[in-house]
Amino acid sequence: MKRSDERILTTHVGSLPRTDQLIELMDQRGQGVDTNRNELHEAINEATQRAIRRQADVGIDIGNDGEQSRPGFHIYVSERLDGFSDQTIPRPQWADVEAFPEYAGKAFPDIVSEAQTRPVAVEEVRYHGTNHVDAEVERFDRVLDTTGVEFDETFMTAASPGVIAASLGNQYYESNDKYTFALASAMREEYERIAEAGLTLQIDAPDVLSERHRKFKDLSTAEFKDRARRRIEAINEATSDIPADQIRLHTCWGNYEGPHHEDVPLVDILPILYEADVGGLLIEYANPRHHHEWRAFEEHPLPDEWLLIPGVVDVKTNIIEHPKTVADRIVKLAEIVGDPTRIIAAPDCGLATLAGHNIVEPEIAWAKLEALSDGAVEASNRLF
Repeated sequence: MKRSDERILTTHVGSLPRTDQLIELMDQRGQGVDTNRNELHEAINEATQRAIRRQADVGIDIGNDGEQSRPGFHIYVSERLDGFSDQTIPRPQWADVEAFPEYAGKAFPDIVSEAQTRPVAVEEVRYHGTNHVDAEVERFDRVLDTTGVEFDETFMTAASPGVIAASLGNQYYESNDKYTFALASAMREEYERIAEAGLTLQIDAPDVLSERHRKFKDLSTAEFKDRARRRIEAINEATSDIPADQIRLHTCWGNYEGPHHEDVPLVDILPILYEADVGGLLIEYANPRHHHEWRAFEEHPLPDEWLLIPGVVDVKTNIIEHPKTVADRIVKLAEIVGDPTRIIAAPDCGLATLAGHNIVEPEIAWAKLEALSDGAVEASNRLF
């Protein structure tokens, strides 16, 4: 992964605002409406061009395609895996939201429902998404050429085995653990094809933190740590043929505006995250609930060759951070790590993780990324 001896580089966590036309077409497709394939592909192309140009305009150094072709950062895999059948099954709820039922009913009416229809594994899961991922890579390369945008480095995201296991149901494997490792085996091809294309692979694994107060909310912290460790082992197994310095790991406590008072402390999980065979860690830091988490890096120092990619812009509020605030956050962690060349600045999470469900207004999202870049310049002036 790219590091700079001269300044703080900027990146983001993958998903970026989609165009209204693309959201409408994706919504129609999700509802089973027969959409024009050529129209959808053209909308994806146009949205990808827009996402790439706007990243360059706001000063992002390490960019991607904005996940424009995907309806969500993890649910996209249902189109690339065999062995599933759509069923209505119970959905575990967030413990923090459950504690405030009146708020939950107003803010998350679709989330607090007792059940939902989603893909469920009913036989052995198998990967058939080669054409999908190859098309994403080809489109990204082509749009970079046509726009003339040159990032310092490029990356592509992929859902972790654990977050897929948390999102898609299971009625075939005898345990969630076996299901997770079956998904690791299935997703291995996608991870490797992204890496073989020369892109940095970002593994999205919010489950390693967020499932503590959802799927595993009834477990003890010690029991959850065992689950988290197994999910890191599944990632390592699926990426064993990819150089560690070509992989960055993203995890978070869930990209939703909620109480978050049941979030597991980072200090409890950070040593487990360090067991991942990766070269960098993207972690929330701007989220008000977790702005104190810099202390975890004092207690558990970053592994020697790792880069730290902290979220210094909150993605759960429409407040645009002041660049000096962004710079203060960057400088604080750079001082703890002891080497500013090992810091890359980012938002806390994706800015459009699900198509059509934006917490942050799209134009404000771009303004927040510009504040990120301005803050990185300010921090660079202080650190270099």
